[in-house]
Amino acid sequence: MAVHTSQSVAKAAGDDVARGRSRGTGNPPPPSRLRRALSVHWYAWTMVAPVVLVIGVIIGYPLVRGVWLSLTDADERNVARSIGVNQMPATYEFVGADNYVDALTGTQFLGTLGWTLVWTVSCVSITFCLGMVLANMLNRRFAGRSAYRMALILPWAIPGFVSVFAWRFLYNEDRGLLNKILGGAGVDGVPWLNDPTWAKFSVIAVNVWLGVPFMMVALLGGLQSIPSEQYEAAEMDGATPWQRFRHITLPGLRPVSTTVILLSTIWTFNMFPVIFLLTRGGPGEATQILVTQAYKFSFEISPRDFAQSSTWGVLILVLLMLFAVVYRRVLRTQGDNW
Repeated sequence: MAVHTSQSVAKAAGDDVARGRSRGTGNPPPPSRLRRALSVHWYAWTMVAPVVLVIGVIIGYPLVRGVWLSLTDADERNVARSIGVNQMPATYEFVGADNYVDALTGTQFLGTLGWTLVWTVSCVSITFCLGMVLANMLNRRFAGRSAYRMALILPWAIPGFVSVFAWRFLYNEDRGLLNKILGGAGVDGVPWLNDPTWAKFSVIAVNVWLGVPFMMVALLGGLQSIPSEQYEAAEMDGATPWQRFRHITLPGLRPVSTTVILLSTIWTFNMFPVIFLLTRGGPGEATQILVTQAYKFSFEISPRDFAQSSTWGVLILVLLMLFAVVYRRVLRTQGDNW
């Protein structure tokens, strides 16, 4: 009887505890992942907070401001401005998505987007292939390898605008070195920057020249991380150089190549200095890409169209974000953790 009574008391006590937990009077729930991360890594969060705050102000405010202007009809004539001592208030109005409809249904945006995609795909593809070839060459031991590495990295060390101005001098139709060499060989000079087709080839060549060093260095680092034992085992099994490259080099470079392709795509898509300093989008609008056209709306045409420029800027951001999302999903379907 005593045993039965003690068991009943214990069961009743357990039921009371269970009911207490269900009413929220028991043990508190485990902390969330964010709270746990803050409590464990509070020092790291404290050190990073000022940087995050500064970046948020520098990037966040212009981004929000640009999105707002893209929803208005703001231009040079109706924004807030000062004329002498007189302050003119802003008179632009909210127009909703009209600017986006005009851009996406018009021929200018779609035409510029088409050339921008050709420009980006061409530059990234050629840069990646040349970087891969040069990285494989420099991954082997030969005399003067360090000197070759320094020479190939030189375009990356020179400021971009200096390189573009040097190429602009080389492309000069009358006094350029390239046409002087052609003239010495009895070939007529080429209008490198004055013909729409040649201008497109010229800007792609300059951007490839500027981008190859980064691609080569990144891929060379990836090659050096591949264990040499894999190549030795494959060679003992009778694998040809192409088979070793296909089944060892390419899979081993996948983590590096996926990252550099994404970065190179974003940089090339927004490569303002090469286009602006070399051709200013010309001749005509032949080499105009999205980012240079957005700049032109704000600083070159009259009246300056801030709303249209902001609209193109937001569309550029959306396109790059969509590309990054799709690119990441494709990599995940292929089994990459990226």
